[in-house]
Amino acid sequence: MNSANPVLVTTTRGPILENRHRGAAAIVNVDGGIIGQWGDVATPILPRSAIKMIQALPLIESGASAAFGLNTEHLALACASHQGAPLHTEKVAAWLSGMDLSESDLLCGPQPPRDRALRKADVPASRIMNNCSGKHTGFLALSRHLNAPLERYLDPAAPVQSAIGRAFAEMTGCDFPLVYGIDGCSAPNFAASIYGVAAAMALFANPSSLGQARAAAAIQLREAMRSHPLLISGEGRACAALIGATEGRAVVKTGADGVYTGIITAAQTGFCLKIDDGNTAAAEALCAGLLIHLGALDPAHPAAKRYAATDIVNFNNEIVGARQVDLG
Repeated sequence: MNSANPVLVTTTRGPILENRHRGAAAIVNVDGGIIGQWGDVATPILPRSAIKMIQALPLIESGASAAFGLNTEHLALACASHQGAPLHTEKVAAWLSGMDLSESDLLCGPQPPRDRALRKADVPASRIMNNCSGKHTGFLALSRHLNAPLERYLDPAAPVQSAIGRAFAEMTGCDFPLVYGIDGCSAPNFAASIYGVAAAMALFANPSSLGQARAAAAIQLREAMRSHPLLISGEGRACAALIGATEGRAVVKTGADGVYTGIITAAQTGFCLKIDDGNTAAAEALCAGLLIHLGALDPAHPAAKRYAATDIVNFNNEIVGARQVDLG
């Protein structure tokens, strides 16, 4: 935790300031200029699932997407952190089957479903329930298109992750060799600064400075996420709620341990944030706060009130406190 970072989200209970969540965030325009900064945006972080759209770029650039006839739903799933509902798993299973593959080819590890109905029914953990199964199916599609060994699609030195690493470095401005950690789904997660990730999101907002193939890929992925918010997250999840609340003016993506990214097309800007202590509710609040700050989210919208200025309610349905964003 960076003690120099400002407190950006607080929770109060009665008259008591109960929790202080420090963090950092950057808003960057398409020219790479910082138009908003809070805290340390230069030190590398692991952006986790918030950069799945970067990881999916080679799927399109390589020609794999066209070769397999992928549609916008496939591309949204490649960027998804889904909750394992039938809406997600049935589409992933069909995608795998269309490539003569099965759940056993996924290397993401088993995960219990996040979907409430499935949890209530005690549906067991499985690989296809893993919130990253769509991303991994995209990796498999790329691996097959490159004639690379399927069992090595997570190897940082093998063709799939090498292509992703190059795309990540070029989009974020990182130098080789890339530093990485292993994500919960076993994929390499490359490190970059908050500024670098925000700059990459700005390029998704306006990719005109990129080469033709990459620009087309960036637009396809951005629009797939915008068109299918429930596929990239699920019912009741913040990503879907906030994309819907902005009426598509923004595309946002969560990552584990307090990371969020945002793409605001009309403003040609991108943002990245990280809450130091990894608190999910605080990260969702800050994401909503940045959307309000950028004019993409109406502060009076129910989703803004749900995430950016949240009442804390006890079991008797009494309001006993609040979670609030402070951008200074």
